[in-house]
Amino acid sequence: MKRRDFLKTTAMGAAWMGTDLFARLVPASTMRFSATDTIVLGKTGIKTSRLACGTGTIGYNHHSNQTALGLKGLGDLLWRGYDNGLRFFDTADSYGSHPHVAEALKHVPREKVTILTKSGAREPDKMRADVERFRQELNTDYIDILLMHGVTEENWTERFRPTMDVLSELKEKGVIRAHGCSCHKLEALQLAAKSSWVEIMLSRINPIGSHMDADPDTVKAVLAEGRASGKGIIGMKILGQGDMRTRQDEALHFALNLGILDAMTIGAESANEQSDLISRIARVNA
Repeated sequence: MKRRDFLKTTAMGAAWMGTDLFARLVPASTMRFSATDTIVLGKTGIKTSRLACGTGTIGYNHHSNQTALGLKGLGDLLWRGYDNGLRFFDTADSYGSHPHVAEALKHVPREKVTILTKSGAREPDKMRADVERFRQELNTDYIDILLMHGVTEENWTERFRPTMDVLSELKEKGVIRAHGCSCHKLEALQLAAKSSWVEIMLSRINPIGSHMDADPDTVKAVLAEGRASGKGIIGMKILGQGDMRTRQDEALHFALNLGILDAMTIGAESANEQSDLISRIARVNA
Protein backbone atom coordinates (compact mmCIF):
# COMPACT_ATOMS: atom_id res chain seq x y z
CA MET A 1 0.00 0.00 0.00
CA LYS A 2 1.32 3.46 -0.87
CA ARG A 3 1.96 5.83 2.00
CA ARG A 4 -0.72 8.32 0.87
CA ASP A 5 -3.26 5.49 0.61
CA PHE A 6 -2.30 4.26 4.05
CA LEU A 7 -2.75 7.74 5.54
CA LYS A 8 -6.10 8.14 3.78
CA THR A 9 -7.31 4.78 5.07
CA THR A 10 -6.10 5.57 8.59
CA ALA A 11 -7.87 8.93 8.55
CA MET A 12 -11.09 7.35 7.38
CA GLY A 13 -10.84 4.74 10.12
CA ALA A 14 -10.28 7.39 12.75
CA ALA A 15 -13.30 9.32 11.55
CA TRP A 16 -15.41 6.17 11.69
CA MET A 17 -14.21 5.44 15.21
CA GLY A 18 -15.56 8.82 16.31
CA THR A 19 -19.09 8.09 15.20
CA ASP A 20 -22.03 6.88 17.24
CA LEU A 21 -21.82 3.63 15.28
CA PHE A 22 -18.46 2.91 16.85
CA ALA A 23 -19.88 3.63 20.30
CA ARG A 24 -22.62 1.08 19.64
CA LEU A 25 -20.08 -1.58 18.66
CA VAL A 26 -17.61 -1.20 21.54
CA PRO A 27 -18.49 -3.52 24.46
CA ALA A 28 -20.17 -1.49 27.19
CA SER A 29 -17.74 -2.80 29.83
CA THR A 30 -14.84 -1.03 28.08
CA MET A 31 -16.58 2.35 27.96
CA ARG A 32 -16.86 5.18 30.46
CA PHE A 33 -20.27 6.72 30.98
CA SER A 34 -21.57 10.12 31.96
CA ALA A 35 -25.13 11.25 32.61
CA THR A 36 -24.47 14.10 30.20
CA ASP A 37 -23.10 12.01 27.32
CA THR A 38 -24.73 12.93 24.01
CA ILE A 39 -26.47 9.87 22.60
CA VAL A 40 -28.60 9.22 19.51
CA LEU A 41 -31.93 7.46 19.96
CA GLY A 42 -31.88 4.65 17.43
CA LYS A 43 -32.52 5.74 13.87
CA THR A 44 -34.60 8.79 14.87
CA GLY A 45 -31.67 11.20 14.62
CA ILE A 46 -32.68 12.68 17.98
CA LYS A 47 -29.59 13.60 20.00
CA THR A 48 -29.97 14.10 23.72
CA SER A 49 -28.34 13.30 27.08
CA ARG A 50 -27.89 9.76 28.34
CA LEU A 51 -29.89 10.57 31.47
CA ALA A 52 -33.39 11.99 31.33
CA CYS A 53 -34.91 14.02 34.14
CA GLY A 54 -37.85 11.85 35.16
CA THR A 55 -41.00 13.47 36.49
CA GLY A 56 -43.17 10.42 37.18
CA THR A 57 -42.04 8.54 40.29
CA ILE A 58 -45.24 6.81 41.43
CA GLY A 59 -46.96 8.83 38.73
CA TYR A 60 -50.70 8.39 38.15
CA ASN A 61 -53.95 10.37 38.24
CA HIS A 62 -52.05 13.54 37.20
CA HIS A 63 -49.72 13.44 40.20
CA SER A 64 -46.24 12.17 41.05
CA ASN A 65 -43.56 12.55 43.70
CA GLN A 66 -41.97 15.18 41.47
CA THR A 67 -45.12 17.26 40.89
CA ALA A 68 -45.57 17.28 44.67
CA LEU A 69 -42.60 19.67 44.66
CA GLY A 70 -44.90 22.29 43.16
CA LEU A 71 -44.78 24.19 39.89
CA LYS A 72 -41.71 26.23 40.76
CA GLY A 73 -40.03 23.44 42.72
CA LEU A 74 -40.05 20.92 39.88
CA GLY A 75 -39.54 23.62 37.26
CA ASP A 76 -36.39 24.75 39.05
CA LEU A 77 -35.18 21.14 39.43
CA LEU A 78 -35.55 20.57 35.67
CA TRP A 79 -33.82 23.88 34.95
CA ARG A 80 -31.03 22.88 37.31
CA GLY A 81 -30.71 19.57 35.49
CA TYR A 82 -30.32 21.44 32.22
CA ASP A 83 -27.61 23.63 33.74
CA ASN A 84 -25.81 20.45 34.78
CA GLY A 85 -25.88 19.02 31.25
CA LEU A 86 -29.13 17.02 31.24
CA ARG A 87 -30.94 17.70 27.97
CA PHE A 88 -33.81 15.22 28.28
CA PHE A 89 -37.13 15.86 30.06
CA ASP A 90 -39.40 12.83 30.56
CA THR A 91 -43.03 13.71 31.25
CA ALA A 92 -46.53 12.30 30.74
CA ASP A 93 -50.16 13.31 30.91
CA SER A 94 -50.76 10.88 33.77
CA TYR A 95 -47.96 12.47 35.83
CA GLY A 96 -49.51 15.94 35.59
CA SER A 97 -46.03 17.35 34.95
CA HIS A 98 -46.57 19.21 31.65
CA PRO A 99 -46.99 22.63 33.35
CA HIS A 100 -43.81 22.01 35.33
CA VAL A 101 -41.85 21.27 32.16
CA ALA A 102 -43.33 24.44 30.62
CA GLU A 103 -42.09 26.35 33.65
CA ALA A 104 -38.56 25.07 33.07
CA LEU A 105 -38.76 25.92 29.36
CA LYS A 106 -39.13 29.59 30.31
CA HIS A 107 -35.41 29.45 31.11
CA VAL A 108 -34.21 26.77 28.67
CA PRO A 109 -33.75 27.08 24.87
CA ARG A 110 -36.48 24.83 23.45
CA GLU A 111 -34.28 23.45 20.69
CA LYS A 112 -31.62 22.41 23.20
CA VAL A 113 -33.82 19.98 25.12
CA THR A 114 -35.64 16.77 24.19
CA ILE A 115 -39.18 16.43 25.49
CA LEU A 116 -40.71 12.97 25.76
CA THR A 117 -44.34 12.66 26.77
CA LYS A 118 -46.96 9.95 26.79
CA SER A 119 -50.67 9.58 26.10
CA GLY A 120 -53.04 6.92 27.31
CA ALA A 121 -55.34 7.54 24.32
CA ARG A 122 -56.35 4.50 22.32
CA GLU A 123 -58.81 6.18 19.93
CA PRO A 124 -57.65 8.34 16.98
CA ASP A 125 -59.70 11.42 17.89
CA LYS A 126 -58.61 11.27 21.51
CA MET A 127 -54.95 10.95 20.51
CA ARG A 128 -55.21 13.93 18.17
CA ALA A 129 -56.86 15.98 20.90
CA ASP A 130 -54.26 14.88 23.45
CA VAL A 131 -51.33 15.96 21.29
CA GLU A 132 -52.86 19.39 20.73
CA ARG A 133 -53.57 19.78 24.45
CA PHE A 134 -50.07 18.61 25.34
CA ARG A 135 -48.53 21.27 23.09
CA GLN A 136 -50.56 23.93 24.85
CA GLU A 137 -49.71 22.64 28.32
CA LEU A 138 -46.02 22.40 27.44
CA ASN A 139 -46.11 25.71 25.58
CA THR A 140 -44.24 24.25 22.61
CA ASP A 141 -44.94 24.00 18.89
CA TYR A 142 -43.61 20.47 18.65
CA ILE A 143 -43.00 17.41 20.82
CA ASP A 144 -39.84 15.41 20.29
CA ILE A 145 -41.16 12.00 21.33
CA LEU A 146 -44.80 10.93 21.78
CA LEU A 147 -45.42 7.48 23.23
CA MET A 148 -48.53 5.39 23.64
CA HIS A 149 -48.45 4.94 27.39
CA GLY A 150 -48.67 1.68 29.31
CA VAL A 151 -49.62 -0.64 26.45
CA THR A 152 -50.72 -4.10 27.62
CA GLU A 153 -52.81 -5.55 24.79
CA GLU A 154 -51.34 -8.59 23.05
CA ASN A 155 -52.68 -7.42 19.66
CA TRP A 156 -52.11 -3.72 20.14
CA THR A 157 -50.27 -3.11 16.85
CA GLU A 158 -53.39 -4.25 14.97
CA ARG A 159 -56.09 -3.09 17.36
CA PHE A 160 -54.78 0.48 17.68
CA ARG A 161 -53.52 0.95 14.11
CA PRO A 162 -55.85 3.96 13.45
CA THR A 163 -54.43 5.69 16.54
CA MET A 164 -50.89 4.85 15.47
CA ASP A 165 -51.69 6.32 12.04
CA VAL A 166 -52.58 9.63 13.71
CA LEU A 167 -49.10 9.80 15.23
CA SER A 168 -47.54 8.91 11.87
CA GLU A 169 -49.45 11.77 10.28
CA LEU A 170 -48.40 14.20 13.01
CA LYS A 171 -44.80 13.17 12.52
CA GLU A 172 -45.06 13.91 8.79
CA LYS A 173 -46.40 17.38 9.67
CA GLY A 174 -43.55 18.04 12.10
CA VAL A 175 -45.80 18.16 15.16
CA ILE A 176 -43.85 15.28 16.69
CA ARG A 177 -40.40 13.99 15.78
CA ALA A 178 -40.73 10.33 16.77
CA HIS A 179 -43.32 7.90 18.11
CA GLY A 180 -43.33 4.66 20.02
CA CYS A 181 -44.63 3.09 23.21
CA SER A 182 -44.08 2.11 26.80
CA CYS A 183 -45.34 -1.35 27.66
CA HIS A 184 -46.63 -2.92 30.86
CA LYS A 185 -46.88 -6.51 29.68
CA LEU A 186 -44.34 -8.84 28.10
CA GLU A 187 -46.47 -9.75 25.08
CA ALA A 188 -46.99 -6.08 24.29
CA LEU A 189 -43.26 -5.44 24.61
CA GLN A 190 -42.49 -8.31 22.27
CA LEU A 191 -44.83 -6.86 19.66
CA ALA A 192 -43.17 -3.47 20.04
CA ALA A 193 -39.76 -4.99 19.31
CA LYS A 194 -41.07 -6.44 16.05
CA SER A 195 -43.15 -3.45 14.90
CA SER A 196 -41.71 -1.28 12.15
CA TRP A 197 -43.92 1.57 13.42
CA VAL A 198 -42.23 1.70 16.82
CA GLU A 199 -39.23 4.04 16.78
CA ILE A 200 -38.77 4.38 20.54
CA MET A 201 -39.22 1.71 23.20
CA LEU A 202 -39.44 2.80 26.84
CA SER A 203 -39.07 -0.25 29.05
CA ARG A 204 -38.76 -1.16 32.71
CA ILE A 205 -35.38 -2.76 33.45
CA ASN A 206 -33.37 -3.41 36.62
CA PRO A 207 -31.34 -6.35 37.99
CA ILE A 208 -33.94 -7.55 40.52
CA GLY A 209 -36.97 -7.60 38.18
CA SER A 210 -38.86 -5.03 40.23
CA HIS A 211 -41.99 -3.64 38.52
CA MET A 212 -40.92 -5.23 35.22
CA ASP A 213 -42.76 -7.02 32.41
CA ALA A 214 -40.75 -10.22 33.00
CA ASP A 215 -37.44 -11.35 34.48
CA PRO A 216 -34.38 -9.27 33.54
CA ASP A 217 -32.93 -11.79 31.08
CA THR A 218 -36.22 -12.09 29.17
CA VAL A 219 -36.70 -8.33 28.95
CA LYS A 220 -33.05 -7.87 27.96
CA ALA A 221 -33.50 -10.26 25.01
CA VAL A 222 -36.61 -8.42 23.79
CA LEU A 223 -34.91 -5.04 24.02
CA ALA A 224 -31.88 -6.40 22.18
CA GLU A 225 -34.19 -7.42 19.34
CA GLY A 226 -35.67 -3.93 19.22
CA ARG A 227 -32.27 -2.29 19.27
CA ALA A 228 -31.00 -4.55 16.48
CA SER A 229 -33.80 -3.25 14.26
CA GLY A 230 -32.77 0.36 14.89
CA LYS A 231 -35.18 1.41 17.62
CA GLY A 232 -34.16 3.87 20.30
CA ILE A 233 -34.19 2.05 23.64
CA ILE A 234 -34.81 3.97 26.86
CA GLY A 235 -34.76 2.29 30.26
CA MET A 236 -37.05 3.19 33.14
CA LYS A 237 -37.59 1.82 36.64
CA ILE A 238 -33.80 1.63 36.78
CA LEU A 239 -33.97 1.78 40.59
CA GLY A 240 -37.05 -0.48 40.74
CA GLN A 241 -39.36 2.39 41.73
CA GLY A 242 -37.28 2.87 44.86
CA ASP A 243 -36.74 -0.81 45.67
CA MET A 244 -33.03 -0.33 44.89
CA ARG A 245 -32.68 3.05 46.54
CA THR A 246 -29.98 1.62 48.84
CA ARG A 247 -28.33 -0.28 45.95
CA GLN A 248 -28.09 2.50 43.41
CA ASP A 249 -24.56 1.75 42.20
CA GLU A 250 -25.52 -1.86 41.50
CA ALA A 251 -28.61 -0.79 39.55
CA LEU A 252 -26.75 1.85 37.54
CA HIS A 253 -23.86 -0.50 36.73
CA PHE A 254 -26.36 -3.07 35.49
CA ALA A 255 -28.21 -0.59 33.26
CA LEU A 256 -25.11 1.04 31.81
CA ASN A 257 -23.43 -2.26 30.99
CA LEU A 258 -26.38 -3.95 29.32
CA GLY A 259 -25.11 -2.68 25.98
CA ILE A 260 -28.74 -2.12 24.97
CA LEU A 261 -29.97 1.17 26.44
CA ASP A 262 -29.40 4.40 24.55
CA ALA A 263 -30.69 6.41 27.49
CA MET A 264 -32.45 6.02 30.81
CA THR A 265 -34.89 8.07 32.83
CA ILE A 266 -34.69 8.43 36.61
CA GLY A 267 -36.72 10.82 38.71
CA ALA A 268 -34.80 12.81 41.30
CA GLU A 269 -36.85 14.47 44.02
CA SER A 270 -34.33 17.09 45.13
CA ALA A 271 -31.27 18.96 43.91
CA ASN A 272 -29.08 16.79 46.15
CA GLU A 273 -30.53 13.58 44.69
CA GLN A 274 -29.98 14.91 41.18
CA SER A 275 -26.35 15.81 41.87
CA ASP A 276 -25.72 12.48 43.56
CA LEU A 277 -27.20 10.60 40.61
CA ILE A 278 -25.02 12.44 38.10
CA SER A 279 -21.93 11.76 40.23
CA ARG A 280 -22.76 8.08 40.66
CA ILE A 281 -23.14 7.53 36.93
CA ALA A 282 -19.76 9.16 36.32
CA ARG A 283 -17.93 6.93 38.78
CA VAL A 284 -19.85 3.65 38.54
CA ASN A 285 -17.45 2.31 35.87
CA ALA A 286 -14.37 4.14 37.08
